[in-house]
Amino acid sequence: MVKFSAIALCMVMTAMTTVKASELKLIAGGSLAALFKQLGPQFEQASGHTLSIHFDSTPNIISRINAGTAFDVVVVPADVFKDAAARSHLTDPTDIASVGFGVIVRKGAPKPDLSTSDTFKNALLAASSVASVPASAAGAYIAKVYERLGIAEDMKARTKAQTAPTEIATAVARGEAELGIFLTNVFDAPGIELAGPFPADLQQELVFPAAIATGAKEAAAARQLIEFLRTPAAATTIKAAGMTPG
Repeated sequence: MVKFSAIALCMVMTAMTTVKASELKLIAGGSLAALFKQLGPQFEQASGHTLSIHFDSTPNIISRINAGTAFDVVVVPADVFKDAAARSHLTDPTDIASVGFGVIVRKGAPKPDLSTSDTFKNALLAASSVASVPASAAGAYIAKVYERLGIAEDMKARTKAQTAPTEIATAVARGEAELGIFLTNVFDAPGIELAGPFPADLQQELVFPAAIATGAKEAAAARQLIEFLRTPAAATTIKAAGMTPG
């Protein structure tokens, strides 16, 4: 776990403007759950605010926003902003982190060759089952990769759909799926090993912007959170979580 140094913490607290302590309602992408287990307490300690976080998939986040669910700030996949209605409820987007895609195997299992598009394709077709979260922004990109490789129909039968990113590693570790495929930052779990990233010509970074709700009750505190997520101290935590800051 990454901890603040006394100097770094002091710098962050000094940068925070004097805003009345409040409960900040945050909606975040499901693949950021592990990251916010660290960033959440750091922000609370630095600001005096408390975070109430709802983690979800991109389709569900869009539905929550468009249904009028009360929230103050989001840190979500950029795909959320592609929905015009959801985007109309958000303001001042700022990129916080990005991460690429990879494949995992059960610990000790042979690692397939993922170095080229052809070997990547062969590895997927050779697998009896592949755990993923199709109903997500990452899942949507993976589906496009399948289509690009001409194996979309083949992968339908092999896909072991999970409801949350954290379940992918569990399914592979238990032997319920031969491979796991998703954003690499969710693969920090026991019982699995990273087989490798997507080959360069198929790789894509999924970006997570933060934005304040147009109807935020705690807009000032929401702005503080975004400022905090852009600090060097937060960047250190983001890097340790296997993501790229900004």
